[in-house]
Amino acid sequence: MPLALVLSSFVAASRIGGGAQQYVLAAHKIDPVLAPTAMFGRSPAKGGLGEVTAPEVLARMLADIEADALFGLVDLVVTGHFSLPEQVEIAAGVLERVRAANRDGAYADRPVVVVDPILGDEPKGLYVRPDVAEALARRLVPQADWITPNLWELASLAGRPVRNATEACEAARALGRSALVTSVPAAEGEIGLLFVTQDEATLFAHPRVDRMPNGTGDLVTASFGAGLVEGMPPLEAARRAARAAAETVQATLEWKAPELPIVALADRLVNPRAEVRTHRL
Repeated sequence: MPLALVLSSFVAASRIGGGAQQYVLAAHKIDPVLAPTAMFGRSPAKGGLGEVTAPEVLARMLADIEADALFGLVDLVVTGHFSLPEQVEIAAGVLERVRAANRDGAYADRPVVVVDPILGDEPKGLYVRPDVAEALARRLVPQADWITPNLWELASLAGRPVRNATEACEAARALGRSALVTSVPAAEGEIGLLFVTQDEATLFAHPRVDRMPNGTGDLVTASFGAGLVEGMPPLEAARRAARAAAETVQATLEWKAPELPIVALADRLVNPRAEVRTHRL
């Protein structure tokens, strides 16, 4: 069975962060190992008062995972929320050790690293500490096979305005990273997911909703990573992730669900029914 290591937040009562990504990966028959960087009962956006995982605790947790010889079996690493720059440094070291580990018995030939550089969003801007943002840009983004920023985060990383798909392509290519960019404006009434490499760019668009549920970016990152582990061409993995996000948003609104119904939609995440409009740039 494929194995994924997730370094992100755990929120018990909300389908956001690494806790939500566990369920997405499990739906794809990928065994998730979550090392939480912070732990909450409810979303911080709703006033949840949790606790940041102390760097020494996070380091010990990861050392125990490594001691079980799991680093050599990791097929996917997903990084998300970090509260402290020391946590980012620990994560950077883990990426190096996962890639250097003996892979006898692993599902894939090499691990895939997907970095979701969680920094902030419109309209609030930066919502992590500036030293965390600096550490992410310096230590994790250069190690990523893929990054999955939102439009605001991509602009922050690239140090340039990013207002549309064309500017997002230019910014991602300037960073030298293949990217799956969320919250990209598309046609009127649409929002898009932009797939961009040095050689190609495709925008997957679906209807914009007034109340976008929290956690869709986390879902997209996990779904895309799962597709890469499954051996899908990256463009097709991105298309399925876009359809899975559209499917989940639609179901959330139809069911008036307080959180993304990831568990109930498990089969439909793997085989989404929602359609997206595809536009090659």
